[in-house]
Amino acid sequence: MYLSLDLQLFAGEKTEKATPLKKREARKKGQVAKSTDLTNAIVLLASFSMLLIMGEQTVTRLVNLFRNGFSNLLLVELTEESTPILFFELLKEAIWITVPFILAAGIAAIAALLSQVGFLVSTEALKLDLKRLDPIKGAKKIFSLRSLVEFIKSILKVIVIGVITGLMIWNQRGIFAQFSQMDLYNIVTYLGSLMVKLGVIISAVYLVIGVGDFLYQRFDHGKQLRMSKHDIKDEYKKTEGDPLIKQRMKEKQQQASRARMMAEVPNAQVLVTNPTHFAVAIAYEPGEMSVPVVVAKGADFLALKMREVAKEHDVVIMENKTLARALYASVEAGQEIPEDLFKVVAEILAYVYRVKGTLNKQGGRKNEA
Repeated sequence: MYLSLDLQLFAGEKTEKATPLKKREARKKGQVAKSTDLTNAIVLLASFSMLLIMGEQTVTRLVNLFRNGFSNLLLVELTEESTPILFFELLKEAIWITVPFILAAGIAAIAALLSQVGFLVSTEALKLDLKRLDPIKGAKKIFSLRSLVEFIKSILKVIVIGVITGLMIWNQRGIFAQFSQMDLYNIVTYLGSLMVKLGVIISAVYLVIGVGDFLYQRFDHGKQLRMSKHDIKDEYKKTEGDPLIKQRMKEKQQQASRARMMAEVPNAQVLVTNPTHFAVAIAYEPGEMSVPVVVAKGADFLALKMREVAKEHDVVIMENKTLARALYASVEAGQEIPEDLFKVVAEILAYVYRVKGTLNKQGGRKNEA
């Protein structure tokens, strides 16, 4: 029993990597591989690192702000003149406390995005697309492999953060037991320091998860951009043109070029042949041209047609295999004779002028008779 297999059925399978053009078009639409987890991890790590560096200074400023607020500022009489001054004083202090952390988080976010996708501005995502409201596609996304990966990743983050937090608290259980003997300021300072250290460690672990997520996003993005062989052929036709149309255009250009060259053959002084494979028509008008010019050339069938036209218009045909091959290979129609062939061409033209001169004299004598 024989089974026939139609390979065209697999033409639509998206098995090929995306072409550079497909990647550029996707990038213009804002479709790039990026990991939100990696960006969040870098921002968190930068923020907690800034807290670790400037934590003591920040706590001192906050304590002074509250002390000043609950002591000196309560005694200030609120008037139309004093209220704006008081407000701007508090705002200035708040800015000094928060700006370093805002700057650190902002710079980290920009650096994280640039490192993943580079500089990219796209408004495609803001355009209204009714396809996004398709409930069938929405259901497919919910039960897709991507959703499963996101679910596993979320569980992994919760487990990792929970385990790290639990281990750190367990290791500090002896100090927690001494809280009853410590004053409130030391307890708050210790808890603040512990939270910052915990944040740095969790952010570092989260960064590792983010890197893994970014690698997966790149893989998934490449998978979504995959193309079928048919897609690649269509893209090639769009960029390079349909091969059949290009072939027809090339044939028409060749026909036009042959017609132009055939029209130039009667203007030549000599047709150098090989004797049938190649033919090169050379024109030279003393006083009008400084150098002889190849006005037409052809091979095989075109060479034979050039011989016929030359005979019809009394153009001298001379067989010179070496010169015909050299001119055909090195000189295009409309170009001047190269310097290394001057001597050979000059001898041929001199011979042609002698032949034409003799023929003209004989024709004159016949007319006199």
